Amino acid sequence: MMVCYKQPLLVLLISIIRLQICFTSGIKQKPHIIFILADDLGFNDVGFHGSAQIPTPNIDALAYSGIILNRYYVTPICTPSRSALMTGKYPIHTGMQHRVLYAAEPRGLPLSEKLMPEYFNELGYSSHIAGKWHLGHYKRVYTPLYRGFQSHVGCFTGHHDYFDHTAVENPSWGLDMRNGLDVAYDMHGKYSTDIITDEAVQVIRKRNASMPLFLYVAHVAVHSGNPYNPLPAPDEAVAKIQNIPDYNRRKFAAMLSKLDDSVGTIVHELSKQNMLSNSIIIFSTDNGGPAEGFNLNHASNWPLRGVKNTLWEGGVRGAALIWSPRLEKIQRVSEQTMQITDWLPTLMTAIGAPLSQNNTKLDGISIWDELSSGEESKRKSTLHNIDDIWGSAAITVGEWKLHKGTNYDGAWDGWYGPAGARDEQAYNLTAVFNCPTGKALSSIKMMPTEERIVQLRRSASVMCNSNDISKTYPMKETSCEPLKAPCLFNIKHDPCEQLNLAERYPNILNALLVQLEALNATAVPPGNKPMDSRADPRFWDNTWTNFGDFSIEK
Repeated sequence: MMVCYKQPLLVLLISIIRLQICFTSGIKQKPHIIFILADDLGFNDVGFHGSAQIPTPNIDALAYSGIILNRYYVTPICTPSRSALMTGKYPIHTGMQHRVLYAAEPRGLPLSEKLMPEYFNELGYSSHIAGKWHLGHYKRVYTPLYRGFQSHVGCFTGHHDYFDHTAVENPSWGLDMRNGLDVAYDMHGKYSTDIITDEAVQVIRKRNASMPLFLYVAHVAVHSGNPYNPLPAPDEAVAKIQNIPDYNRRKFAAMLSKLDDSVGTIVHELSKQNMLSNSIIIFSTDNGGPAEGFNLNHASNWPLRGVKNTLWEGGVRGAALIWSPRLEKIQRVSEQTMQITDWLPTLMTAIGAPLSQNNTKLDGISIWDELSSGEESKRKSTLHNIDDIWGSAAITVGEWKLHKGTNYDGAWDGWYGPAGARDEQAYNLTAVFNCPTGKALSSIKMMPTEERIVQLRRSASVMCNSNDISKTYPMKETSCEPLKAPCLFNIKHDPCEQLNLAERYPNILNALLVQLEALNATAVPPGNKPMDSRADPRFWDNTWTNFGDFSIEK
């Protein structure tokens, strides 16, 4: 028997089917992932942590409308952090735990390691990098195009001048700017931050619309340049900074303002391409800031202790945020513990392909569900690093942090400014709403109110008062001399690491020492190599290149 439906009923049924198809497609559609990595950014260099000294409205707008990661840890220096990000493993498990990778070293992140873009590519992603690599280039198989990325515009080494793009390293200097494997001579004179931004925008515009995008924007900013121009910034950017009397700090601020502009340009393009509503954006530093002239730079981690390449909170507690409409509980400050190794498994969960930690042997833990819901993080312990060559190690378990040894013979174990203006009246809240990111987020109704922003900024500001700590632990203060004996701090109550509690809590100290020793037993030897004379750019038209793929006739 044939059943004939009346026209209105048929239209209703078709509409329901279409809605079901759209709903199902929306669930299956994987989000675009935009990972923006700053270089050497200090904890106190962004507005959302309470400083009003350097304007970062675009970064702040993302932070306030997403989640500010207030207990987020990186490793203390560049190459180890980037290896941890790409592999989801502690550097002690990849041989990347000691120093950075130098341009003349014949090594790279081991080829046996599967990297983040390779995981994503298997799920249909198109992966691209704009910016700094610093995970190996002595043979082309170590470079980005052979490690899962479809395109790369940027540099191979750890630093360069932002205008001439040469990197001064032992034993010489050479050009370090690439478009894929080709030397990018045509980019001479163009500011590196602008080059990276323009490439990111082009990747977004020219992407295959049928594929989700993974875009890794690895800025060289705000890392110092070469010794002859350590803080390279355009004159017009420096001229806009009128409130900072110290000229070096002012130039640093100008470099950071260009980085903030880059964030705004990228978010604006995502909005223009209708990608924002299906994106996950992460902004993170790679390590703590080099303060007060360390490495010829002028970042600030205040009030945290230490600098880049130390295991104090100033070296390993990073400025970071995550933003996405896919997160349930947003516009908040997260005190959930997270470490840079966690991004790989966390993002895999976010795109619906969770990893089994047992099968992959990752050190990273997926905390996507906890970030979304606001529940307590599954990460209970964090290894900051173990470097048996320098004799330094640190680990945090719960609210307790252990220091064993230190770097630079303790020369950079103090507290370094500048603090910068921290009163609310000095902070330009209007700029947060009027910047490109603020406007883009307002267009999709994700910007919080001014009142909420004020609350978030207060909550994300770390303040340390030694009198308050002494009230929590009423005892005679014992100094910390990590080169003589391990130190113990309660990071929850004492984030500035002012009061050494090793003598008061010997059982906790010993428990952390045992856990540290157990982790060290799993470490592989550091992969560092002596400098190879074949790397000298004079052999390669004054460029840093994949010298291991060629022989030199003598």
